[in-house]
Amino acid sequence: MHEYSIVQSLLEIIEENAKRHNARAIKKVVVKIGVLSGVEPHLLEIAFNTFKEGTICKDALLEILIQPLVVKCKECGAISEFEVKNLFFECKECKGIDLEVLDGEEMILMSLEMEE
Repeated sequence: MHEYSIVQSLLEIIEENAKRHNARAIKKVVVKIGVLSGVEPHLLEIAFNTFKEGTICKDALLEILIQPLVVKCKECGAISEFEVKNLFFECKECKGIDLEVLDGEEMILMSLEMEE
């Protein structure tokens, strides 16, 4: 389960930000997880709740925002969101398959609610 290593890296990033802003506690962590990121939200939450003990995040709430796949068609310029049911995507406007992914492949730390 690679979510454990992801949470360890996330906690390191949070600790660095907390030190930079002289925070003594983190109350809320908001992450955005793309549907094609390879991160399982439920497993990430379990890992976060396991590893936050004894850290600056010990009382923090984890909020997970699920980001659908967003693509731009290189043929007609249309921007579309997709639910990931299979791995074949085509433009909803022109049926083209030359698509550029704009969002939905990453996990991003969106915000931290800190206590000074």
